[in-house]
Amino acid sequence: MKSTQIRQFLYQAVSLGMIIASALMVWKGLICITGSESPVVVVLTGSMEPGFKRGDILFLYMSKDPIRAGEIVVFNDGRKVPIVHRVIEVHERRDTREADILTKGDANDMDDRVLYTSSQHWLQQKYIKGRAVGTYF
Repeated sequence: MKSTQIRQFLYQAVSLGMIIASALMVWKGLICITGSESPVVVVLTGSMEPGFKRGDILFLYMSKDPIRAGEIVVFNDGRKVPIVHRVIEVHERRDTREADILTKGDANDMDDRVLYTSSQHWLQQKYIKGRAVGTYF
C-alpha cells in the first residue's frame, strides 16, 4: 500500500468514528433533556389507529408531573418491545400515594390488563418510559 492510500484509509476511519461519536452524543443529550431512557420510539402496531399508524415516530418526554387519563404513554414491563397506548384511568394508592394506571389502545376493544403480568391489574408508574409529546409521520 502506498502512504497516500494508508492516509486516506485512516482519514475515512477517523471520519466514521467522529460521525458515530456525534450520533451517540446527540442521543445521550436527548436522554438528558427529555428524562426518558428512550426519547424516540416507533409505533409498531395498529392498536392506536387512527391517531397513530404503524411506523409513526413518537417523541417522548418524562416529567415529574402526575400522569393523567387521556395522555399517551410508552410502557415496558419486561417485554422486548415497548407499548404505545393511552391512559384511560389513574388509581392512586392510599398507603404510598403512588399512581397506578390502566391503559388501552385506541383501536382495541379491551383495556390492557391482559397485557400486564398475571398478578398485576394496574400498571405501576415505574414501567412508564415516557409520554408522547410529538410525532413524525
